[in-house]
Amino acid sequence: MASPVAFAHDFPFDPAHGYTAPDQLLQVPAPPAPADFEAFWRDRYARARAVDTRPVLGPVEEERDGVRIQGITYTSVGGVRLGGWLALPAEGPVRYGFVVGHGYGGRQEPGRDLPPPLPGAAAILPCVRGMGERGRVDGIPDLADEHVLYGIGSRESYVIGECVADLWCAASALTEAVPELAGAGHPGGPRLGYLGESFGGGLGALALPWESRFGAAQLTVPTFGNHPLRLTLPCTGSGEAVRAHHRAHPEVTGVLRYFDAATAAGRLELPTLVAAALFDPAVPPPGQFAVYNALAGERELQVLSAGHFPYRGMTAEAAELDANRTRFFGEWLVPAG
Repeated sequence: MASPVAFAHDFPFDPAHGYTAPDQLLQVPAPPAPADFEAFWRDRYARARAVDTRPVLGPVEEERDGVRIQGITYTSVGGVRLGGWLALPAEGPVRYGFVVGHGYGGRQEPGRDLPPPLPGAAAILPCVRGMGERGRVDGIPDLADEHVLYGIGSRESYVIGECVADLWCAASALTEAVPELAGAGHPGGPRLGYLGESFGGGLGALALPWESRFGAAQLTVPTFGNHPLRLTLPCTGSGEAVRAHHRAHPEVTGVLRYFDAATAAGRLELPTLVAAALFDPAVPPPGQFAVYNALAGERELQVLSAGHFPYRGMTAEAAELDANRTRFFGEWLVPAG
């Protein structure tokens, strides 16, 4: 594993946070879980699975890269109606299904998250509540620094838990909208794949341990890993807003224990590919590696030179990750039919 590159930057802190040897990052642990951690998440999952998502497809918006893209809306917990995009193969039957989480700031268009990693795949690209034009919800801020604090006073009201539920409901909407995927999670049925980057990576780590419909996942520069450590590390991302809030409200640590992606990863037994960065001003690298280190199942690591930061060699590393993603999901996902 390569050592962190000494990138020239003007941040008032070290985006590698002093982790000069990769072996150090591979030793970062996950915090211990609250005694009722699993019960808390399994209850939330059961409530989300009980939602009648009632997906509605809009007209085709574009066709490219072998997929036909149209809008989709669906219902999530609390009766909230959310939107996003559904991509279907332009030709031939659906053989795979993917849920694709987005970064903090939301998704204004499908963008570079398409085409899906495998040919013949359908993908739902949801906008979780508060994020992006199709995820707008009255009262929930759409700015990352404000969104990450919404409802943080209690574990029941914290918006991050509701965003996780939005992903579960997106999976339900996908399997309802695409008949070939209706048996996902049943014996002999297909298994979905999950893709999530940054915010979407952290949400995925929280969502997937309780899911039977998924067969494999990729988490890229995942956030929310090891909150106790993150609270000590300056950054430019939403974590800095949480750090500032914590200084005024230290009791918030009790809530954050339930939303730690590394703690959840200790229950995640799905084969998981993690792309973690050695240098990242927005999501501190030790938190990313804490997620990978805690994974309970088959795991694979691709080390990135940097995350949330442009650098020479970025295109080549992204192409390598794309190739690894296709190979990885091809190994672990069983096609429908």
